[in-house]
Amino acid sequence: MSAIDRFWAVIPAGGAGTRLWPLSRASSPKFLHDLTGSGRSLLQSTVDRLVPLAGERIMVVTGAAHEDAVRAQLPTLPGDQLLAEPSPRDSMAAIGLAAAVLERRDPDAVIGSFAADHVIGDLPEFEACVRAAVEVADEGYLTTIGIAPTHPATGFGYIRMGDPLPGRDRASAVREFVEKPDSERAAAYLATGEYRWNAGMFVVRAAVLLDLLARWHPNLAAGLREIAAAPERLPEVWPGLTKIAIDHAVAEPAAGEGRVAVVPARFGWDDVGDFASLAGLLPQTDGMPGVRVLGDADLVRVSDSSGVVVPAGGRHIAVVGLSDIVVVDTGDALLVTTTERAQAVKGVVEGLRAEGRGELL
Repeated sequence: MSAIDRFWAVIPAGGAGTRLWPLSRASSPKFLHDLTGSGRSLLQSTVDRLVPLAGERIMVVTGAAHEDAVRAQLPTLPGDQLLAEPSPRDSMAAIGLAAAVLERRDPDAVIGSFAADHVIGDLPEFEACVRAAVEVADEGYLTTIGIAPTHPATGFGYIRMGDPLPGRDRASAVREFVEKPDSERAAAYLATGEYRWNAGMFVVRAAVLLDLLARWHPNLAAGLREIAAAPERLPEVWPGLTKIAIDHAVAEPAAGEGRVAVVPARFGWDDVGDFASLAGLLPQTDGMPGVRVLGDADLVRVSDSSGVVVPAGGRHIAVVGLSDIVVVDTGDALLVTTTERAQAVKGVVEGLRAEGRGELL
């Protein structure tokens, strides 16, 4: 199938991936890493799956500190299709800036925002969902793609679906967005069959997104359009923009007015949020039952153990008699934890930051 007419894929490439420390750092965040053993970084894999949908119409938004690394990984990306943020202002500013730039190029442009650090399976289903979302977005909806929950996760927000849209087999209205629930509430959500995980995938006409934003955050919308009209003003205008996520800025209030639709998805999805997620994505390492290795397996020796090992420091690692272990060696730092405690790695990063250990962040 050919690329979708007027469709632009926008890839916000930000965040430090603190739960994947010490592999992911502020200077080298997770989207720049190959975390699946495919030979392509998460960013490159994201571009790969969007090319059949958007062709050359791909725009990446990243922090100024990562601009050179992104250009190195995406050497064929035209220079004017990489936008560098002077400082982090959250997802609304990043996606809104791309929308404002594209609105000036084509007032009828439809944009789809897809994070640079997610892993997606079943690409034909992914493509079908995006194509369906574009059709709905062209009718004026802010459209999201909702992931079918596989378990009562407490680390994701949820989308509550409403009635099917007339004439649309694959889309429903969105009743509301709900914040990350506790385990009991998450289980109740799954029992109803009405909820989908919110993966932050939004498809919308660029002009519609900015017009919606202007209703609830007029100064932010005006600032983004000002930058698009006069790019030289970016350093001056950017620091004053409201720091807010696209969900809170637009999706939640628009859902209350019936302006948001959801396309339920059946493809596999993972945001690689911690080393437990990573362990589930990596293939079984030959000769090491129960152990996944990201990197050179010749550096790893295992006996009666399970878990994930990342020998990124070049040293040999031996694991004996330990279950569900996580070992990450980067040369300047060593992490040892369990998959059960993988979420707690973020606390290590917070502690290092409080101690002023910037060289390790």
